[in-house]
Amino acid sequence: MARRNGFARQSRIRREGIAWSGQSRGRGGGCPWKWWNLNAKTVAEKGSLFTPVLIVGCIIVLVGFAIRASFGVFQIPIEEEFGWPRSEFSLAIAIQNLAWGFGAPIFGAFAEKIGDRKAIVLGAVLYAAGLVLTTTATSPLAIQLYEVLIGFGIAGTGFGVILAVVGRASKPENRSMSLAIATASGSAGQIVGPTVAVFLLQSMNWQSVFMIFAISIILVLSLLPLMRAPERAPKEELEESLGDILRLAVRDPSYMMIFAGFFSCGYQLAFITAHFPALVTEMSAPIDPLGWCGDLGIETTAALGGFAISVIGGANIIGTLMAGWAGKRFGKKWLLSGIYAGRSIAAAWFILTPITANTVLIFSFAMGFLWLATVPLTSGLVAHIYGIRYMATLYGIVFFSHQVGSFVGVYLGGVLYDMYGSYTTVWWIGIAVGVFSSLIHLPIREEARLSPRSTMFNKA
Repeated sequence: MARRNGFARQSRIRREGIAWSGQSRGRGGGCPWKWWNLNAKTVAEKGSLFTPVLIVGCIIVLVGFAIRASFGVFQIPIEEEFGWPRSEFSLAIAIQNLAWGFGAPIFGAFAEKIGDRKAIVLGAVLYAAGLVLTTTATSPLAIQLYEVLIGFGIAGTGFGVILAVVGRASKPENRSMSLAIATASGSAGQIVGPTVAVFLLQSMNWQSVFMIFAISIILVLSLLPLMRAPERAPKEELEESLGDILRLAVRDPSYMMIFAGFFSCGYQLAFITAHFPALVTEMSAPIDPLGWCGDLGIETTAALGGFAISVIGGANIIGTLMAGWAGKRFGKKWLLSGIYAGRSIAAAWFILTPITANTVLIFSFAMGFLWLATVPLTSGLVAHIYGIRYMATLYGIVFFSHQVGSFVGVYLGGVLYDMYGSYTTVWWIGIAVGVFSSLIHLPIREEARLSPRSTMFNKA
């Protein structure tokens, strides 16, 4: 009887088009942890939001983003040790962002062909190797070279791969919120990482902190056996090749508009992360020691700039979860258009008003609320239109546009500041690209795509 029931369950799985990651094409055959297959199946059938896949994915993203978010803390210690111009380290971070974007579709395709967990292992190893090698660097060129490894490591342990496996493991009604929770874990890392780095730097040099970070990213690999879940792709998606889906996407104006629109997200986020503390330090009015800043121990505009980044990270968790909730109920393209418009409005208000501690706090909360809210909506939009089978690759390509924007935002911020002695010009460019992204999302056709083999596709 048990044997017949087992065959019946397998038949039902095939009938419904559900492929288990241990048995799906390119995933390396059957699952060696049969007990976990049963548990994952039980969780999936109950439709639980907080699956083991989501929890493990959140931990990996949190650790990876905590390390990445702390790099700004090391700028001054490295500068003081070697006497390098600050622009050299800024260029290294810009290169890291570009390598991250370039690696995202590569790791996405790797995950879909060979396996999600193998892609994550490779990403973690590259991440750790880049951190360890950076401790041996004695020239700006060496650090910039090792940042390429770190960028690829972030690609393998970051949103591209993790959001794809979380999205595939989630039921359609939970997918938007699952993607939001995984994204919000990156925001939590943004809060935790710099704080931990500052604490460790009080008792050790920056090289030792990098070694601890390298060990941390390797340790999360011990959780990977739990990251095994059903792949909820319909049968027709499982029969399509990556080439078919890519040809469909690049011929679809909606995909190209999503790609173009994500550029401004990277530009704005990277510029603010890299340069906003300096902007606040130089342009903000003096701190009132009797105001709320004094109550929080903020005595200088430099401290206010650092506090602003923490406010952005905290507000980001709220905003990202709200975006996931809204993405389940409203059109994602309309939400994305509104987010980009809201960013530009907030940025224009901030630069046109006198910069004080109060305006910095208001802007930081507003921008933080909209910060990574685009990620679950953009990844969810890609999954909705083109399916979840090759979500990692398709979102990875879109994310490359985001990281090109990140490179431009960080690098252009430094170049234009050196030219004009102010961030005003690059700030207005950020407002303009935000308006562009808001408008370009409006014509997107938010409809599930047809099979590449269908008649309508062939006419497209």
